[in-house]
Amino acid sequence: MNGILIVDKPQGWTSHDVVGKLRGICREKRIGHGGTLDPLATGVLPIFIGRGTRAVPFCENAEKEYLASFRPGLVTDTQDITGTVLEEREPAFTEAQLFQGLQSLTGPQQQLPPMYSAVKIGGKKLYELARKGVEVERKPRSIVISSFTCQGREENGDYLLQVACSKGTYVRTLCHDLGQLLGCGGCMSGLRRVRAGRFTLADCVTLDAIQAAAAAGTLESLVRPVDSLFDCPEHVVTGSALKRVLNGNEFSVDLPDSDYRVYDSDGRFLMLGTCSGGIMKTVKSFF
Repeated sequence: MNGILIVDKPQGWTSHDVVGKLRGICREKRIGHGGTLDPLATGVLPIFIGRGTRAVPFCENAEKEYLASFRPGLVTDTQDITGTVLEEREPAFTEAQLFQGLQSLTGPQQQLPPMYSAVKIGGKKLYELARKGVEVERKPRSIVISSFTCQGREENGDYLLQVACSKGTYVRTLCHDLGQLLGCGGCMSGLRRVRAGRFTLADCVTLDAIQAAAAAGTLESLVRPVDSLFDCPEHVVTGSALKRVLNGNEFSVDLPDSDYRVYDSDGRFLMLGTCSGGIMKTVKSFF
């Protein structure tokens, strides 16, 4: 089996838990995911199976979109509601101040990874050090927040925030930083990933549905082809060009500069290629 399953990750599961579960269901060792979600988070988790695992980096690097619940006035050591409370204050800010805070956190910026994260320093994961009460110096990382807006308030009074961001963004850190800007502190109380690259919640299936399909022998009907990950034009190769593709060699084409999904005449997806100056080169092969 080769391809992509778009899973609606349940709360309380790690991304690795989902991978482990699907290795058993699919009876396939080569399985990976396209971007970690914390156990608190739910939503779009692309799972790559078999040769599809070659496409994992393209999904990891794609923009992600989230709906995050923000609780002002509460500061925790993990920057979300699962952590130890460090401080509680009474929120006192206006809608204008909230809008200004969201705007100031939009665009290219440097973000300091939280101590409770899987970032490694000196071979140790930060969360392993944090659990021992150790805090170490971290280097800020470059991220891009494409949009950061308030979608309203929830029944419990938390604010519902929409975030579209680049790889490596910690949404709980964004919530923490927003709380600092508002002068009352804050943390993330919930998170749902609604988009990962081209895939949205509408594309998702649950683990229960996957288990049921496997039992019914219809699992492959839920698996998307690897080329569905890429939003670029198609190009079909034959003859000498096909031979060069299969040998990993570049070849001449009369095409505009762009990335291309390259197929043989039978519709088999061969590679993601990039054309520049009339020369097509392999970015990643999938045959």
